[in-house]
Amino acid sequence: MLKTPFRLTKPAVLTAIGLTLIGGAVIAQVQPMEPVQWDKRRLDQLDRNVRRLERALTQRNAAGQPVLVEPDPEVIALQGQVSIMERRLGDVEQTFQRMNADTERLTFQLDEATRENTQLSRRLRDLEGRVERAEKAAEEAAELNGPIVANSPTGDAAQDLQAAMRLAGEDAARGGRALETVIVTWPNTPQAREANSRLGDLHVAARDNASAVQAYAAALNGWPRTPWAPETTLKLAEALRATDRATQACGALTEFGRRYAEAATAAQKTRATQLRTRASCN
Repeated sequence: MLKTPFRLTKPAVLTAIGLTLIGGAVIAQVQPMEPVQWDKRRLDQLDRNVRRLERALTQRNAAGQPVLVEPDPEVIALQGQVSIMERRLGDVEQTFQRMNADTERLTFQLDEATRENTQLSRRLRDLEGRVERAEKAAEEAAELNGPIVANSPTGDAAQDLQAAMRLAGEDAARGGRALETVIVTWPNTPQAREANSRLGDLHVAARDNASAVQAYAAALNGWPRTPWAPETTLKLAEALRATDRATQACGALTEFGRRYAEAATAAQKTRATQLRTRASCN
């Protein structure tokens, strides 16, 4: 069997798509070709056409009309370049995959660092708050536990007393120190006596009846004839009874009846009677 060498050149490959097989004869229909932009899609199409042509030639060989097909060197070179490009593309894809993996790992580490930083910031703010509160408490303790010294903010006993009473209505601890300051600054004055009476009220409110007894007794020293004296005497009797000193409580009630009952209100007289009963006074 005679084999006819047949070499496919690049123009032949491009025009082979238009080949029409009629009765075993091959008719080439050549059309003008426009410049081709070789991209991946066109290269894939070219590869498919070449394979289709090879199959047609194989069929001719099987039918007893063998044709020797020699690939165009330019096509072979082009296919080699495509293979190189595909390998490079695969390398680039692997590089991107590694970069994505690294990015995900770094993102996770950044999230972890952010969470840890948030926790540390929260703990730091908490510690700062605790230190600030501790410092403030220490300052308050130093202010409230320091020695009482004479000091007149206004230079007037009555005004100092009024200021101390207003402060006591807002802050019992600081108000108590202000009243004690009035007592130290203005001793043996009506204002010092009233300051003791107000200080006794603060002690009762703090459930410190023993200290209240001392303050009320200091206020009533000499049994002053002041508007607050009857009420303070009854409060002294109540504080004495609360500290299990019923005998002294009865003595205070006796002084109330002798010194203040005449000017006392009806409510104060009623309270005095009730206290006598509770203290079992004769």
